[in-house]
Amino acid sequence: MNQLGAATSPYLLQHKDNPVDWWEWGPAALEEARRRDVPVLLSVGYAACHWCHVMAHESFEDPATAELMNEHFVNVKVDREERPDVDAVYMSATTAMTGHGGWPMTVVLNHDGEPFFAGTYFPDKPRHGQPAFTQVLRALADAWRDRRDEVAGVAERIRDHLRQEPVGGTGGGDLDAEVLAGAVSVLEREFDQESSGFGTAPKFPPSMVLEFLLRHEARTGSAPAGEMVSRTCHAMARGGLYDQLAGGFARYSVDRDWVVPHFEKMLYDNAQLLGLYARWWRQTGDPLGARVARETARFLLDELRTAEGGFASALDADSEGVEGKFYAWTPAELVDALGEQDGRWAASLLRVTDAGTFEHGSSTLQLPQDPEDRARWDSVRALLLDVRAGRVRPARDDKVVAAWNGMAIASLAEAGMLLGEQEYVAAAARAAELLVDVHLPGGRLLRVSRDGVAGPHAGVLEDHGCLAHGFLALLSATGDARWLERARGLLDEALASFRADDGGFYDTSRSAEKLVARPRDPSDNASPSGQSALVHALLGYAALTGSGRHRDAAEAALRTVRTLAERVPRFAGWSLAAAEAALVGPVEVAVVGSPADPARDELERVARRSSSPGAVVVVGTGEPSDVPLLAGRGPVDGAAAAYVCRGMVCERPVTTTEELGAMLGR
Repeated sequence: MNQLGAATSPYLLQHKDNPVDWWEWGPAALEEARRRDVPVLLSVGYAACHWCHVMAHESFEDPATAELMNEHFVNVKVDREERPDVDAVYMSATTAMTGHGGWPMTVVLNHDGEPFFAGTYFPDKPRHGQPAFTQVLRALADAWRDRRDEVAGVAERIRDHLRQEPVGGTGGGDLDAEVLAGAVSVLEREFDQESSGFGTAPKFPPSMVLEFLLRHEARTGSAPAGEMVSRTCHAMARGGLYDQLAGGFARYSVDRDWVVPHFEKMLYDNAQLLGLYARWWRQTGDPLGARVARETARFLLDELRTAEGGFASALDADSEGVEGKFYAWTPAELVDALGEQDGRWAASLLRVTDAGTFEHGSSTLQLPQDPEDRARWDSVRALLLDVRAGRVRPARDDKVVAAWNGMAIASLAEAGMLLGEQEYVAAAARAAELLVDVHLPGGRLLRVSRDGVAGPHAGVLEDHGCLAHGFLALLSATGDARWLERARGLLDEALASFRADDGGFYDTSRSAEKLVARPRDPSDNASPSGQSALVHALLGYAALTGSGRHRDAAEAALRTVRTLAERVPRFAGWSLAAAEAALVGPVEVAVVGSPADPARDELERVARRSSSPGAVVVVGTGEPSDVPLLAGRGPVDGAAAAYVCRGMVCERPVTTTEELGAMLGR
């Protein structure tokens, strides 16, 4: 009997009507496998995953395949976004056994949860050198029945491998100026000089690496670092990866040139890119940065915001069963929507060709340069959005994930202050209140909610780190000391329950469900690792409060990733960005004065325009405050004033924007 009908995950609910007797992950499924003396077939995916949908349609909806699965296995379905701990353990097994990973992930386990077979997508018929899924199932059932000793030996070896400490995450030594410069040199060699970004294809937005390079340029003046950022930001925003009509970025580009995306849109990508483009604009003044930041913020508010004020996880890649159908256009469709003259103009502007740049003669929309006739483009864009609104929309995975909402809160709060958009700050605060009310009952952080109801799964390290960072950004934007206290609670829990003996961090709490191995991975992927996210929050909290304990914890964690940063900086970008902030302080700025005093606003504007890596800015009235950075600091001779500190050393307060700008290096 399929048991997914009561699930909260939209991904699991997609499978509730399958003829497969799916179970949710848990001890009951393992016990059922033991009772029946059959292995566990674990299938892991997520709601916006295109190939997960393909495998579901080909195999899990097929009665004959389901009958085979039900006869020989206890079948368990997991949403990787809801249970990143389960996903991390078995993805490590999959990459160890096959040399690659991805979703859908298919792993077969013994009764102790130890894997002895792993793979990703399997077709319904033999194709491209791959066996059919049914062939795989029969072979595994035969091996379990006839070669149990061989199965046990494989499971034991993989278990032992999973329980080894991660080699790439260890290696003492500070992430000092020499390491940071060396990382830039490695990234220069890996940079795609022709199409920008890193590597060939597929290409993912390298958000965390670009943030490191942006901060490195701000600290050192490195022209190569700045060039890699600007070229990649232009390439991503000008290509098909970016939705030229409604804003927002797709998950990755399938080609080297950023033309054809994998069309699913993830909250974690767009939250990171919103902040990156706003800070790139702050540092360079490039108007593309401000435009893309505003449009991406608009995408978050219009497309991903839930009724409760949080942010949904993703938009699907498919509509009507076809990937990209909602987003792609042909020249004829443009002419139908706009008329002959504007249709041909739009096709030329957006690189919509007769041959097509995508599939079936359709094209993705690109905008290699802004049109000279801005009014005409605005009119065309509005008309195309109206026509597109009549198409079948991609499905939305509307679960609220704590970590990704933390990223969105941080970016909206910061972008709102930089761009003068209070709507973004208000949206960030509303989302944060939802997280406090729903995800933090009794102070214990829960990872996901849906429709305002929290799921049962405990928050992992990335949830604590990203949400604490978001709360600190809200403190900076609003001056409300409650956010500082809430961040402290999350950070103290992380220090108490996630820390490893070497100063690094595990991804799960010591009180979490015991899996075959306790996951620990300090490397960044599409989103920051839990450890690197936590380090940013620890540094920010230490700067705001002067807490040596939190500063020491951040520095100890950074020392554990020196080897990773030196060898593969593309997977340590967020740690490297934190190291840039640690190296310069980070700079702490307190601005105080009457809210009615325009001079305070001008000092705040200059302070927030500082590109000093990781700079912390808080604004107060001069009245007693629970924010330590504001404590004891007031106006100077009745005038609004700014106080600047670096590395626990403070300079004299200043009252003019000229003095503050000079002090901050602007």
